[in-house]
Amino acid sequence: MLKLLIKYEQKLVEHGLCASGTPLVGGVNDVVIWNREDPLSEELEKIIAGLNINSLIFARPVEPFFSILNYLARHSDTEFVPEDTETRTFLHSIPVARSLTATEIIPLLQKRKGCVVAGHGIISFGTVSPEQAFVVFSSIIFSAFVKFFVDHAYAQQVGAPDPEAKKMLPEVLAAYDQFLPGHAEAELVTGDFSNPGDIVRAMIQAGQATVNARMVDSFFGNISYFANDTVYISQTGSSMDELESCIDACPLDDSACTGITASSELLAHRDIYLGGSNRAILHGHPKFSVIMSMLCFEKDCKNRGKCHIKCDKPRFVDDIPVIPGEVGSGPRGLSNTLPPAVQGRRGAIVYGHGVFTVGQKDFRDAYASLAEIEALCRNFYLKIISASN
Repeated sequence: MLKLLIKYEQKLVEHGLCASGTPLVGGVNDVVIWNREDPLSEELEKIIAGLNINSLIFARPVEPFFSILNYLARHSDTEFVPEDTETRTFLHSIPVARSLTATEIIPLLQKRKGCVVAGHGIISFGTVSPEQAFVVFSSIIFSAFVKFFVDHAYAQQVGAPDPEAKKMLPEVLAAYDQFLPGHAEAELVTGDFSNPGDIVRAMIQAGQATVNARMVDSFFGNISYFANDTVYISQTGSSMDELESCIDACPLDDSACTGITASSELLAHRDIYLGGSNRAILHGHPKFSVIMSMLCFEKDCKNRGKCHIKCDKPRFVDDIPVIPGEVGSGPRGLSNTLPPAVQGRRGAIVYGHGVFTVGQKDFRDAYASLAEIEALCRNFYLKIISASN
């Protein structure tokens, strides 16, 4: 258990979410054990005792995330509700505790997977393993970041920005630049792959590079490659930086049952391949791409509030289409909305969800397009808020 706790402590640091030596990760064996000694563990063990859980993470995120979380906590009563896809399908809402006490926090975690503790950080838990707590921790940071920037742009558009948020913005952007790696380039293997071993190695490398560039969070995002009438795709719930043994080969003729564990977006990937000549697909959740997808200033739109499933107006960020689509294969699923949007283009942004990019032979073009689209979206966002000043 201790080895597992240390692993997720290190992942929080490696992903740039927490400073080294700050995460407190506990797990239940015969007794509760911790990755390190800390006076707070006594109160946190009361939380574990009050819930049917296996593990718990408490940590203060690095900037700009800590300031954003505290801002949202100050402007919320009991919770805040981002509108990105991760929140809609996974978090639902993010509760806010005003004190780091078991008495206040246990009722919140009985309803949600994690919470913000104002002035302190984030608490999240797992019922099976620390990985679940890590995913929730990372997702709360992602969703809060997106909400802060989306809310500010809408408020500024109508001429009523919150003075506190406006004052914070330069420091938040500067701190976010520190969070990002120095460059998003990656030396990815070249080739028109046909050997399964080469395909898997290329996918593992591209997945790791996407995480290193911080264009995907926790276990979200996916990756695939098409060869030999087979879609090689990451498994549902797999982490992009841990794809070893987590790639399924799914033949087009359904002669294998690997589709059961494959990504829920398998059908969307398959139909993109069948509709063109692409061989590689990369899906990430770069933050400003998600933010820009959620900004639409159309007045009196009859579909307002349904943007993630229904949008009658073609939308673009430069040459990149922004489309609706739910995860999965339903009538409003990505398997229906995404393939036609990608055809003939380098990629598409799904409302509140992330970016899908394609490559003709390998993952170099798909990776480069993912980074380029994120930079494009950030620049468009800054132009929007500058024009509203």
